[in-house]
Order: sequence, then structure tokens, then C-alpha cells
Amino acid sequence: MTGGPAPQRQARAVRLGPRSVAALVLVSAVGVAGFGWPFLAPPDASLNAHAQDAPWLFAGVLVLLVAVVAATISESGLGPKAVAMLGVLAAAGAALRPIGAGTAGLEPMFFLMVLSGRVLGPGFGFVLGSVTMFASALLTGGVGPWMPFQMLAMGWFTMGAGLLPGPDRLRGRAELLMLAAYGFLAAFAYGTVMNLAGWTFMNTLASNIAFDPDASIADNLARFLAYCLATSLGWDGGRAAMTVVLTLALGTPVLKALRRATRRAAFETPVTFEKPDEVSRPT
Repeated sequence: MTGGPAPQRQARAVRLGPRSVAALVLVSAVGVAGFGWPFLAPPDASLNAHAQDAPWLFAGVLVLLVAVVAATISESGLGPKAVAMLGVLAAAGAALRPIGAGTAGLEPMFFLMVLSGRVLGPGFGFVLGSVTMFASALLTGGVGPWMPFQMLAMGWFTMGAGLLPGPDRLRGRAELLMLAAYGFLAAFAYGTVMNLAGWTFMNTLASNIAFDPDASIADNLARFLAYCLATSLGWDGGRAAMTVVLTLALGTPVLKALRRATRRAAFETPVTFEKPDEVSRPT
């Protein structure tokens, strides 16, 4: 007795090659250092002597590395059709971001990033997240030393959706619940890592929850948790709740539209050139 037809493999706008994976690992490692250096460096480390300079240094390095990763992924197969879809989705995400700006973290762009990463894969998702955050920063006037950290964090956020299991078999309500759960947890994770980036810019003298380069790692961890509770818990909760609500309410039609566009674009169909028929010469 034979089973039903095998599920069709989901097309990807970009298939990550060894160079792209290596570039992603490199920028992620530098990003982890850039976000987490207050907890990775002991109190007597020389890096702590440059506590005011380190965030700026990492910001400059990250923006270059994110650009290198985007270029590497593009070189590995981001064709004209994928670039066109990238432009449309990045523009849509950038336009959605100002809608909820300043309103309890109600940011609708996050649900679009989750669904886009799910359909188009981790490689496309990383580039989409980074480009969308860059475009939205230009649109909202949010350009500053925090922008490279936002680009990397949003790249991770969107890429993670593309790494979720079962893209070819898990569909329907189960898929929506998985994406909603991921969006909920990832929204808090995004807020936490962005707190790390902003926390180190605070002046120690201005608050007892600011980063103190002379304090122990345990003391700074307690300061950071207090900083998150005092400044962003409500904002992150609003972002997570809106991502869940929009994913469950609009996820089905948006996923269908993205998958239909992906099939019609035929990203993985090789381009072939046929020789024109020879014109017969009169005898």
C-alpha cells in the first residue's frame, strides 16, 4: 500500500553555500562579542578601560560585517527576482515600523519578518531583516550607533524563522501556532539583546542600573536585569503580543501569498539559453 504524494520541497530565494555560512558564523560571533562583551570580559580586562569607546567600535565593525554578509549571500544566488522581492518586503516592513512607534512596543513589522523568513529561508531572511531595519531607520530618522546592532538583531530574528523545522510538511494551524510561539519568544529575545547594546551607552553616574566597568560580572548582571525590568519589559511584551495576534489572524493569507509569489518567481529554476534556429539559406 503506498502513501500519499510526497510533499513538494519548498523553494528558497537563496540557498546558503559554504562561503555564506562562514560569513554568517563570523558576523554572528562578532555580534555576540559586540552585544555581550560586558559579561564576557572580566572586571580587570583592558576592554573595560574603554567602556565608553567599545560600543562605538563594535557598531562600526558590525555595519561593515553585515554589509559583507549581505554581499556574500547576494553573490551566492540572490538573482534579480529575489532582489525585487527583497525590495518589496523591505519597503513593506519599513513602512509598517512607524505605525506603532512610540506606542507600547506595538510594532507590526515583526510579524511580517517572521512569515517572510519562514517562507523564503534563513539566507534571504538575514538579508531581509538587516535591509528592512536599515531602511526603516532612514525612514524614521533612527540612524545612530545603535543601528548596526538593530540590523544584526533583526537579521537574526528573521533568519531564525527560516531555520524552524518542517517547512515542507508542517502547514495549517500547527504551523501558525509554531510561528506565533517563535515570534513571542524572539520578540523578547530581540528586546533583550538590544537592551545590551543600549545599556553600555548609559553613564554609570546617571543611574545605579547602568553598566559599571569596575563591578563584577554578577553585579553587572543584576544591574542589567533591573535595567530590562525598568525600561523595556512592557515594550517587549507589547511587541510579542502584537506579533502573536497578527500571526494568528493574518498568517494564513500572508503565507499563501508569499508561497504563491515564490512559486511564480521560480527562484531555483536554472536559466538556460537556447540557440536560435538556423535560418535556411536559399539554394
